[in-house]
This record gives sequence, structure tokens and C-alpha cells, in this order.
Amino acid sequence: MNGTEQWSSKIGFILAAAGAAIGLGAIWKFPYVAGTSGGGAFFLLFLIFTLFIGLPLLLAEFVIGRSTGKEAISAYQAIAPGTHWDWIGKMGVFSCTVLLSFYSVVGGWVLLYTGMSVIGFLVSPGTAYDALFNQIISNPFAAVGSQLLFLLLNIVVIARGVQKGIEKMSKYLMPALFIFFIILVIRSLTLEGAMAGVSFFLKPDFSKITGETALFALGQSFFSLCVGLSCMVTYSSYLSKKESLTRSAGIIAIFNIIVSILAGLAIFPAVFSFGLEPAEGPGLLFIVLPAVFSQMPFGSLFLFLFLILFLFATLTSSFSLLEIGVASLSKGDINKRKKTTWIVGFIVAVLGIPSALSYGVLNNITLFGKNIFDCADYLVSNILLPLGALSIAIFVPLKMKREVLMAEFIVGSPGAKRWFGIWLLLLRYVLPIAIIVVFLNMIGIF
Repeated sequence: MNGTEQWSSKIGFILAAAGAAIGLGAIWKFPYVAGTSGGGAFFLLFLIFTLFIGLPLLLAEFVIGRSTGKEAISAYQAIAPGTHWDWIGKMGVFSCTVLLSFYSVVGGWVLLYTGMSVIGFLVSPGTAYDALFNQIISNPFAAVGSQLLFLLLNIVVIARGVQKGIEKMSKYLMPALFIFFIILVIRSLTLEGAMAGVSFFLKPDFSKITGETALFALGQSFFSLCVGLSCMVTYSSYLSKKESLTRSAGIIAIFNIIVSILAGLAIFPAVFSFGLEPAEGPGLLFIVLPAVFSQMPFGSLFLFLFLILFLFATLTSSFSLLEIGVASLSKGDINKRKKTTWIVGFIVAVLGIPSALSYGVLNNITLFGKNIFDCADYLVSNILLPLGALSIAIFVPLKMKREVLMAEFIVGSPGAKRWFGIWLLLLRYVLPIAIIVVFLNMIGIF
């Protein structure tokens, strides 16, 4: 194992891994990407990609990490020594660093909203939530300050290690978030005009399916399951050799799909009920949620509790992004963890400042029509994640022995043996072809 680091239990691993997926991937990003990409058409593609591409890739990363007991870069070196396949792990570390740099900006927004809910700014009568949100993200001191505070919270937890930091935080707060999400969905579905939002989300309009929609859905399936970045290689390296990888991966994928559905059912009915645009963008969650809660009895209390829980879901999602860099640099040396965590956190903070200022003083700086925040998002979600996923899908069947793959696949679940051939077939042929075809479609060749 990676030094003395190890999950204390299977449930601790599942909740931590699910937290990496369920946080911003399912709750913040899924609704707004679905809203800007055709609603039901996007959701259908996302569901297909998650089950037939994301889940097999999640298992592939689990196999790489658990079989070697090493973090991302060292795991590839151990499997293919003397080669340059470790570039997959290095790309994963780079991708996570870029991702966390703009992820932490959103985390800062959550912190700001949480603090403001305490003093009641968000639930005052007649609040213009869109104007309030734009005012917050355009303020350079608020945007950068909250981003740095969010990263500081990450650093404190990661510096404590796997069990005392990541696992302890994930074990109690993820179930609580799930409960409050159900409450929010129930309230959202009872709003006047809510069914129009349900129809937009669940009824696919196939005319909306384009190469760009497919690419976004593919990227979101990777983003939501946290695959393609080798994060799950690092997380699974801390997992006991006795635990079932197939069962764990299945549970995490199901959790992710359920929460994505809940996110859609919480957001889109409210969007249509309040006459807002489903293509609101990254601020969708921050504009709609306060409006929904303001219509509920004890709305200020519910808003505060949800924002607190959402904050921790955001943190569990960002923990994995910081952990991969820390683990890769410290190489399992517990004595180096604290210092390494601060170094990586500082690098992420510096990289994230331009994204934090993208909606304020740097809003005039664009590339291909996108601001710095959106460019970083697009680079990771639609280029680096698919590229990393494609590389992993090629690497596992090519460089890992079949008997090693089989042994890892069936540990704890002997009945999974009948699915092994299908999984390997998907990795070897279906996944690479699907990813390449979507890319070719995107650039206009198909």
C-alpha cells in the first residue's frame, strides 16, 4: 500500500469516491451543462455514456490503483517499467491541478453564499438573485478571497491524511446531503409550472443531439465519475485487497446517476416555475436555489443547512483533485504530506486567480469566445478528460496481464467473472472507438 495510508472500511472508500463524483460534478455542473445542451437529449446521452463508458473506465482505474497500491504516476511506472506510459498519470495530475484551479472558484462562491445566508441576505423579500450572484462573482476581493479560503479548507483536510481527513469528512456529510436533496426535490416538484421543467429534463428532443452535445455528455460522464484523471487510481490504491472493485464501482455509478437525476428534478422545475432560462450557465444553482428556498416555510433555515451540506459535498469532490497531486509528490511518505499539501495548494491558488477574476476585471479577456474560467473548464472536461480516458482504455488491456485483471475483477465478487469478458471488450474496442468518433464529429469530419 501507499505507505501506511489506507481506507478504514469499504463504506469509507465508497463514500469518499462517491463524494468525489457526487459533489460539484452532479450537483453544480450537471444541471447547467444539461440546461445549455438540450435537456433530455443530453441526459439520455449522459446516461448511456455513464453506464457503458464511464463505469468500465472507473473499474479500469480501480484495477490500476489497487493492483499496484501506488498513486497515479507510480502506478503506471510499476505496471510498465522502463516505458513512458507514466505520462498518463502525469497528465492526470496536471488535469486535476487545472480543474481544481477553477473548481475552487465555485467552492468560493458556495462559501460566500453560505456566509450570506447566515445573515439573511439571500432570503430578504424581493431579492434579485441573478443580480446578487453577478455582483458577488464580479467583485475581485470576494472572488479571490473566497477561492483562497476554500483551498485552505482543502489543505487542512488533505494534510491530515486519508482516514482522519478525507474519509472522516465524507462518511457523515454525504448521506446528510442526500437527505436534504430529496427534500429540495419534493419542494421543487410542487411548484406551479414544475412539470414543464420535468419534461425539459426527462423528455429527449433528438433534434438537439449534435456532435457538441455528445462531446459535452461524454465529458460530463467522465467529470461526474471522476474518471480520466487517474484520481480513482490514487483512491483505490488505499483500498484493501479483500474488497470487491466491481461492486464498489457499481454502487458509485448508481449513486452518481441518482444524484444527477435529483439535481435535474430539483433545478429544472424551479427554473421553469420562476421563468428563468435553463441555459443560465455556471450560476444556475446559485440563482435558482435561493429562489426555491425563499418560497418554503423556514426557508432561511433550509437554505443555510443545504448550503452547509453542499459546501461539504463540494469539498469531498475537491479533495480527490488535491489528493492526486499530493500523493504523486509525496510518494507515500507520511512525513512529507503536510509540506507537500501546502505546496500543491499554493500552486493551485495561483493558477486559479485568473478564473476567479473571469467574471470581473478579466471578463474582457476571451479565447475562442470563452472567458478564462470557461476555457479552463472546456480544456479539462472536453479535451483532457476524454484524452485521459482514451489512454487508460488503451493502457489496461495492452499493458496489464489478463490474469491480473481477472484476479482484481472478481475479488470479493466471484459471480462477476461472467462479466469480465464484456468489460475487457468494452475497454479494448467500444470505448476507444466511441471516444474517437465523438471527437471526429466535434471537429466536423463526421
